[in-house]
Amino acid sequence: MIETHQHAPEMHGGHGEHAGHDPEVFRRKFWLSLVLTVPIVVTSEMVMEWFGYSLDFPGIGAVGPVLGTVVLLYGGWPFLTGALAEIRTRAPGMMLLIAMAITVAYAASLATSIGLFELDFWWELAALVTIMLLGHWQEMKAIGQAQGALAALAALLPDRAARIRPDGSIDDVPVSDLGVGDRVLVRSGGRVPADGRIVEGTAEMDESMITGESRPVSRTPGDRVVAGTVATDSAVRVDVDAVGENTALAGIGRLVAQAQAAGGRAQVLADRFAAWLFYVAAGAGLVTFVTWWTLGDLDQSVVRTVTVLVIACPHALGLAIPLVIALSTALSARAGILVKDRLALERMRTVNAVLFDKTGTLTKGAHTVTGVAATAGHTEDDVLRIAAAVESDSEHPLAKALVSVARERGLTASATGFRSLTGRGVQAVVDDRAYAVGGPALLRELTATAPADLTAPAEAWSHRGAAVLHLVRLGGDEPAVIGAFALEDEIRPEARQAIRQLRAQGIEKIVMITGDARPVAEAVAADLGLDEVFAEVLPADKDKAVADLQRRGLSVAMVGDGVNDAPALARADVGLAIGAGTDVAIESAGVVLASSDPRAVSSVIKLSRASYRKMIQNLAWAAGYNVVAIPLAAGVLAWTGFTLSPAVGAVMMSASTIVVALNAQLLRRVRLAPDDQ
Repeated sequence: MIETHQHAPEMHGGHGEHAGHDPEVFRRKFWLSLVLTVPIVVTSEMVMEWFGYSLDFPGIGAVGPVLGTVVLLYGGWPFLTGALAEIRTRAPGMMLLIAMAITVAYAASLATSIGLFELDFWWELAALVTIMLLGHWQEMKAIGQAQGALAALAALLPDRAARIRPDGSIDDVPVSDLGVGDRVLVRSGGRVPADGRIVEGTAEMDESMITGESRPVSRTPGDRVVAGTVATDSAVRVDVDAVGENTALAGIGRLVAQAQAAGGRAQVLADRFAAWLFYVAAGAGLVTFVTWWTLGDLDQSVVRTVTVLVIACPHALGLAIPLVIALSTALSARAGILVKDRLALERMRTVNAVLFDKTGTLTKGAHTVTGVAATAGHTEDDVLRIAAAVESDSEHPLAKALVSVARERGLTASATGFRSLTGRGVQAVVDDRAYAVGGPALLRELTATAPADLTAPAEAWSHRGAAVLHLVRLGGDEPAVIGAFALEDEIRPEARQAIRQLRAQGIEKIVMITGDARPVAEAVAADLGLDEVFAEVLPADKDKAVADLQRRGLSVAMVGDGVNDAPALARADVGLAIGAGTDVAIESAGVVLASSDPRAVSSVIKLSRASYRKMIQNLAWAAGYNVVAIPLAAGVLAWTGFTLSPAVGAVMMSASTIVVALNAQLLRRVRLAPDDQ
């Protein structure tokens, strides 16, 4: 089963200790601390003076020290333990800054209570801890929502499965009891419990949770289905070939978890800045304390120092990158884009050349009939019906293409006496006449010549790289060629749209690479409007084509699905593996496209640019906020009468965190589903 990560990922060095907490922990701490803070604030002499009221009852002087100590030890505990963790790992950051602020505030408040200072500080300590808890609760909740992608994946698996016994009876068993080789019944409307192949039945499968494609796809016997997908209209029987951690869904879960935990260049910058900020804040606090003390105002030196430490908490900075990472990988996973390597996603925004493998990526990897020609006296439907009947018992892919197209058009006929002519074609009897279907070798063996009305289209088809088959009527004085068919690897309908989208995004060069003959490759390239073609490329040389493009100064994204694409995927600046491809290709790529839709490449670019934009915006805000706020907290404008209290500093810090969080949430507006362009 998928291992779900219920807690937020570790943010950076300064978050490590508290990041594992459930948002519920911070929620409870916040509300209890708030309840305790209210009486502390209400009984504060400073607050009473501000609002012109007075309270006096036995023990009023103990409200601040007693409840303030509880707030520190209960509400402030995560920050204190986080600070110790940062000290132990020699990675100073946000936790240490917060701990310094509340510790100094507590010490000053305690000193006031025993008469060493004249500071009414308990209410500010309580307000500071409470506001910090609110900020952390919101941070944990936001990241937890992004992490919900993993929980959603886990929820796709049913709890129980209908396992079929050898005698045909059905056992209702927990999914965890399934093993490879078991046969299961997936009822109409039910979810597939484990990866496998359909052995009986045909169903429209909803695979949107895996591929991001909203339209159900038809799955027939022999087709593979994956755990979590839904049989929407009828029941199927499936032989299980992968369970638990070996299922595609579990693999997706691991990829999402790895991506959300991974960092990138921007995260490294944020971590480094947080460490620098600790030293800046500590230095600024020390200078502030000494300066105000030198001016003869010890009370102000304490207040200003605490405010500097509060303002300097790099809360927004700590949230700037991780929340964008969490949101972007969760959003991409829902769209069928699985980010294995954060650096790959960051690099995708700079890509200016996309290299597509042809077969299985731009084309379906399966032949279809693209042209039919018939001699005088016959119609296209006539010759297609007869040819499909002759080929009906053949397992050859070209034969299956003919049969499939005839069936789609409702053209049916029965054949008898089927015989395979190895290397040449097939032969059978249809409507009491003998026919043969095959390529040039068949015509040579039969010494049959195609008439002029078939020769012209056949030559045009061959010129563009299509496979050409002929229908020959046997018997009589000599064989008669009465029909011809062009069969080509079908271009994916969405491939043209994918190319248009990439052009609209400013991609300079769109290239195709294939081992096919140059006429075939150039025909596909011309149809799609590609800039360049690498044809007749040996599998071992595909990575050389990537290197060639890179030598021209291009940043290359390679899209492929086969074992022979793996070296090219690894060499490219960004490797994108089609999810329907091989494990080797997927392991070599930085991004996995769960569907075989090439339009997803455009979505990856869109996501890369949008997430990078949010990271930079958040970093700029977090850094700029500290540059302005620390001098204000230190009291540089005190001569004008403007000062910041620690509590106001805490409010400003939390406000900056909310700004960063809201800005990151705007990523949800990025549309990653294929668009019509």
